[in-house]
Amino acid sequence: MISKWQWVLSQIGRMLWVRASLFALLGIGSALLATMSDKFWPGEAPIDIGADAVSDILNILASSMLAVTTFSLTVMVSAYGTATSNITPRATRLLMQDTTTHNVLGTFLGSFLFSLVGIIALHTEIYGERGRMILFAFTLLVIVIIAATMLRWIDHLTHFGRMADTIARVEEVIRKALGTRIDNPGIGAQALYDPEKEIPRSALPVYPGSTGYIGHIDIGELSTWAQDNDAHVYLVSTTGSFVNPLGPMAWVACQASDLPDSICEAFTIGPERSFDQDPRFGLVVMAEIASRALSPGINDPGTAIDVLGRVVRLFSHWNDDPAIGPMGTMAHARVHVPPMQLDDLFDDIFTPIARDGAALIEVQVRLQKSLKTLSERGGLFAVSAAKYSTLALKRAELAMNMEEDKEQLRKLSSEVVQMAKSVQEEPRL
Repeated sequence: MISKWQWVLSQIGRMLWVRASLFALLGIGSALLATMSDKFWPGEAPIDIGADAVSDILNILASSMLAVTTFSLTVMVSAYGTATSNITPRATRLLMQDTTTHNVLGTFLGSFLFSLVGIIALHTEIYGERGRMILFAFTLLVIVIIAATMLRWIDHLTHFGRMADTIARVEEVIRKALGTRIDNPGIGAQALYDPEKEIPRSALPVYPGSTGYIGHIDIGELSTWAQDNDAHVYLVSTTGSFVNPLGPMAWVACQASDLPDSICEAFTIGPERSFDQDPRFGLVVMAEIASRALSPGINDPGTAIDVLGRVVRLFSHWNDDPAIGPMGTMAHARVHVPPMQLDDLFDDIFTPIARDGAALIEVQVRLQKSLKTLSERGGLFAVSAAKYSTLALKRAELAMNMEEDKEQLRKLSSEVVQMAKSVQEEPRL
């Protein structure tokens, strides 16, 4: 679990203007660095490069990079629009954080400013013989970088913003967030299974200062404060929860009568949910992609089937490492966090697909087979799979007309339910 400032810096680093500004400063600095070569490189230059020769190359770079940058921005905005209208607006945020796009635009912008500054410096005769030679060497290096960047950009454009690319991005962020919560359900803290029974009656409520979604919780800061003040912090709202000043988001059991502002500052609240520590939001977005594909206007059941396959793959990572254990490492024993519920994850992803694809036999068959695959893991998976298999079957029976399709689904659902019954009937040691 990273600290609040580390999380803020990571969010800033994903913004386009940050990388573009860094590349722009690098381009300007390279052009200006050549003006200082006379001070650090005494003697005559081994090669006399004419100002006109360098100026012609820089003019070509400046004009071409301006056009390429404008074209790349147009492609980027077009990809955002396509994702918003055909996939889901929530997935557009992942495209906006694409590092390859940021690096490409930053390289083109930096090259344009490098050329522009070099042209201005040449026309003002700031460069000497050595300066022109250094500028020429930098120009050749910039040309090589531009060529490599263009090749990479061409390859990137073949899949950037497409359906498969966007779904893969969503799957990756879910895998990271889900893996962290699976390996450590309490986020390094103690698990709070029953808030009504475990939270002391004398605990003081912590109210948020604004209305919005919790984007990040600095567990380390809360743990340090609780350790220093002999207190316990009980979170009733986790990352992704919608909070408002009328309801407490945490309770603190301590000797003090008033709580410091540092406790509220450990919670970062924003207008939108974040993918980083909120695997449920990722699953909601994945379900939205499937639901959009199942809409009459798009009519793409294949995408919904693809989503179900990816979901099964995501859930297959559940506690793969036996050394981690069900509770992970408890580094913050004085902080209590509600663990992630498997039933909630199933509801986020399977309910929308079962509802919007109720009349499509191919989607329902894949849904039942996916639930059967997950139920074979036993335990809570079998119980949750049986529950949502039964619900999906009820929706399908109401939407479908052919009795043969219904009978096929009943057979698949009965296998999932029977799997859950066999797990519940197993003798416990």
